[in-house]
Amino acid sequence: MMVIMEIKGSVATGYGKGAYFLGQKFYKSKFNEKCGFTPYPGTLNIVVPEKYLDSIKRIKSNTNNIIKPREGFGGVRYIKATLKDLATQNTVTGAIVFPDKTTHEENYLEFIAKENLRKKFDLKDEDEVKISIDEQ
Repeated sequence: MMVIMEIKGSVATGYGKGAYFLGQKFYKSKFNEKCGFTPYPGTLNIVVPEKYLDSIKRIKSNTNNIIKPREGFGGVRYIKATLKDLATQNTVTGAIVFPDKTTHEENYLEFIAKENLRKKFDLKDEDEVKISIDEQ
């Protein structure tokens, strides 16, 4: 696979809504089916500089990776990606998710993986991470 984009950003506290949605059987089974892992019920929120926003919008609008909405739940676009903790150089495979319904600003990315990434990498707000997006 070829890396098509790398994004550096900093960890931020979210609203806690990702935990609710990723705890639902519907989303857990769909991400397991489509990404090969059952996501930890929560997202790692990453604030990215404005210079990445146009490229992120382009990737988001061009992806065919979509979990279609189900009654009571919104659809989610996703892009498989790798996250690297820049302090330790440890990496994890996961996905960036773009929920149809979100309360985040456009400079927030939500990353999912099978583990609690804050605990796994001992991440705190403002810690720097890098996301690598591969060809889908």
